[in-house]
Amino acid sequence: MSAPTTTVDPRTTPAYAAITAMRTLAMDAVQTANSGHPGTPVSLAPVVYSLFQDEMSYDPANPIWPNRDRFVLSAGHASMLVYSILHLMKVKTVEHETHVVDKPAVTIDDIKRFRQLGSVCAGHPEYHFCSGVETTTGPLGNGVATSVGMAIAGKWLAARYNKPGFELFNYRVYSVAGDGCMMEGVSSEAASLAGHLQLDNLCWIYDSNRITIEGETDLAFNEDVGARFLAYGWNVLRVADVNDLPRLLHTLKQARETRCRPTFIVADSHIAWGVPGKQDHHSAHGEPFGWDAIKAAKAFYGVDPEAKFHVPPEVYATFEKGVGQKGAAASKAWGELFAKYKEKYPEQASDIELMQKRDLPAGWDNDIPEFPWGDVTDPKTGKTKKAGAASRDSSGKVLNAVAKHVPWLIGGSADLAPSTKTLLGFEGAGHFQAATPCGRNFHYGVREHAMGAAINGMSLARVRPYGSGFLIFSDYGRGALRLGAVMEIPVIYIFTHDSLGVGEDGPTHQPIEHLASLRAMPGLTVIRPGDANEVSEAWRWIMPRKNRPVCLILTRQELVTFDRTKYAPAAGLHKGAYVLADAPDGKPQVILIGTGSELALCVDAREKLAAEGVKARVVSMPSWDIFEEACAKDPSYREQVFPSGVKARVAVEMGSTLGWAKYAGAEGEVIGLTTFGASAPLKDLLVHFGFTVDNVVAAAKRQLAR
Repeated sequence: MSAPTTTVDPRTTPAYAAITAMRTLAMDAVQTANSGHPGTPVSLAPVVYSLFQDEMSYDPANPIWPNRDRFVLSAGHASMLVYSILHLMKVKTVEHETHVVDKPAVTIDDIKRFRQLGSVCAGHPEYHFCSGVETTTGPLGNGVATSVGMAIAGKWLAARYNKPGFELFNYRVYSVAGDGCMMEGVSSEAASLAGHLQLDNLCWIYDSNRITIEGETDLAFNEDVGARFLAYGWNVLRVADVNDLPRLLHTLKQARETRCRPTFIVADSHIAWGVPGKQDHHSAHGEPFGWDAIKAAKAFYGVDPEAKFHVPPEVYATFEKGVGQKGAAASKAWGELFAKYKEKYPEQASDIELMQKRDLPAGWDNDIPEFPWGDVTDPKTGKTKKAGAASRDSSGKVLNAVAKHVPWLIGGSADLAPSTKTLLGFEGAGHFQAATPCGRNFHYGVREHAMGAAINGMSLARVRPYGSGFLIFSDYGRGALRLGAVMEIPVIYIFTHDSLGVGEDGPTHQPIEHLASLRAMPGLTVIRPGDANEVSEAWRWIMPRKNRPVCLILTRQELVTFDRTKYAPAAGLHKGAYVLADAPDGKPQVILIGTGSELALCVDAREKLAAEGVKARVVSMPSWDIFEEACAKDPSYREQVFPSGVKARVAVEMGSTLGWAKYAGAEGEVIGLTTFGASAPLKDLLVHFGFTVDNVVAAAKRQLAR
C-alpha cells in the first residue's frame, strides 16, 4: 500500500501571504485615493514578488549599490506594484542620489496617501521623489526603452572596469511592460537596438492581458508580439500563468542563462485576477474596484475583509529572510571586493567613485581650447576673412578635449555623427558594439526617441551620456527628453542645424518653434552660443551640472569668432546674458539682443549705427534659463544688462518670436519667424526673411523714432 500523499495548501505559504499583501495594499490605496489603476498591480504581484525575492540581486538597505539589479515598471500606471514591494522590503531612503539614511522610503502612511499632494507614492513612479524607483515612468514604452540604456551602461562599465578576479559590474535589468508599451513606437526602436547590441543582461516581461483603456486589444492590436521580438534577435519565452511561481522562476533562470541575446518573456495574465465578479475589464484597469468588491477579494484570499492597509508581521519577515539577507550579503561582498580593487587599481576606482557622486576629475577642463580671432586666409578662395567656425565644429573640438579627461563621458547620435561633429576621434575611443562594449562612440541608428530614453537610462547608471541630432528632430525624441527634465538628470543633448541655416533642405528641416518649445520646458537648460569661445564656455558650464539636462544648440553655418580684446569675455555666458559691446559712455540709446549666428548681425549693426551717431549696446543672450538664475541670485543684474530706462530694443533670432517680448519689451521689436521657412540657398533666405544688418539697423531706428 502506498504512502498517503500530502498536499500543501498554497494559501499557507509565505509567498502567498506576501503576494496577497501586495495585492490588498494596492486595492486599498487605489480605492482610498478614488483614483488609479488596480487591475495590473493585483494581477502582476506574483511577477514582482518573484523578481525581488528570488531572482534579483538587490539590497533594500543599500538601494544605490552600484552593481544592484535594476527593476523598471514601464507600465507606470501600475505604480502600486512598486510602492508595495518597496514598503514590504523596507527599502531605505536615499538623499541627493548619493547617501542612504536610516528611514523607510515608503511607509504605510505614504501608501495611505497614494496620489495625494506630498506623498512619495505619486500616481506614476518618480525617480527623484521616491527612493528605490529606478526611473520615472508613465508615458508608455519609455520605461522599457530606458531600461535599454541601463543595460548598455552595465555592459560598458563591465568592459571598462572589470579586471581578472574583480567582476565589479554584472548587473541585470528587468522591466515589466504591458500591451500599451508594445504598441508605442519607442519600444520598437529600443528593442531593435537592444537586439543589435545583444544585451543579454536585459529582460523584458510582457504582461499580455489583452486590455487597454478602451477595452480589448483586438480593437487595434492583434499582432504576434513574440514573433516580432524573435525578428529583433531576442530570446522569446512564455509563462502561461503568472501565478505559477515555479514556472515563472524557471523562465527567469532561462533568461539569466541566455547569452548574446536579450530576453522577452510573454507572461499571460488576467487583469484584476482573483476579484470575484469583476468582469468589467476596462473598469478594472482604469478605475477603483469599489469597497464591496475589495472585501469579496480579501475573503477569497483568506484575509480579514474589513482590515485596510494591513500587513501581517510575517510578511515583513519573509522579505527580510529572503531579499534582505541575500542582498545585504551581496552588497557587502561587493564593497569588500571594491576595497581590494581600489588598492590594485586606484585610478579606475577613483573613476567609479566620482561617477557615483556625479563629480568630475581634477583638470577635466585643462584642454578646452580658446579659439583665435582676427583675419585669416580662406584656403579655398585665397581671400582674407574673419576667423570663425560653425559652432558644431568648435563644439566637436571641445567635446573631444573634455572627453579625454572624463572617461565616462560617452555618447553618439541618431545616425548623424558626421554632421553633428560628435564623434570622439582620439586614440582608444572606439565604438560601442556587441563585440566591443568598451567603445565610447555610440550608434543609435535613426531612432531619436530610443536614443533619448537610452541616454536617460545611461545617466541613471551614473555614466555621463550625450546624444545628438538635428534640432528639428528633437520632436521625435521629445517624450524621453521631457522625462529627463522631470527626473532632473544631467543628460546632454547636442542639437545642430539650428535654423534657416539648413538652407535648401527647406521647411521640413528648418527648426522654427523648437527653441521656444524647449525653453518652455521646466528643468531643461537651453544654450545657443554665438561664437566658438561661447561654445567653450558652454561646455565649462554644462559639465559640472548634476541635476539637469541641457540642450546645446549649434549651427551648421560658420560663425565669426569675436575679438575678445575688443569685446567682453565669453565667460559672460555663465550668467546667461551679458553685455558683449556697449556704448562708449555705457549709456546706450538702443539695445540689440542676439543669440547664435544672429549675434554677429547685432555686432555689425552696432558698428553701422555708431557710424551714424547712434549709441547701441549688444547683449549676447545664449541662455534664457541661466540668465534668469543669475538674476534670481542677484536681482540687480537684470538692470545691469537691460536698463529699464532703455525702451528701444531689438531682439534677433532665426526662430519663433514667442517669448522674446520678455526681454525686448512689450513695445520692442523682434526680428524672428512667424511662418515656416523655405527651400533656397541660405543667402537668399536671410534676405527674404529679414536677417540682414540693414534690417537690424532699420529696426533700431524704428525703435528710436518711437
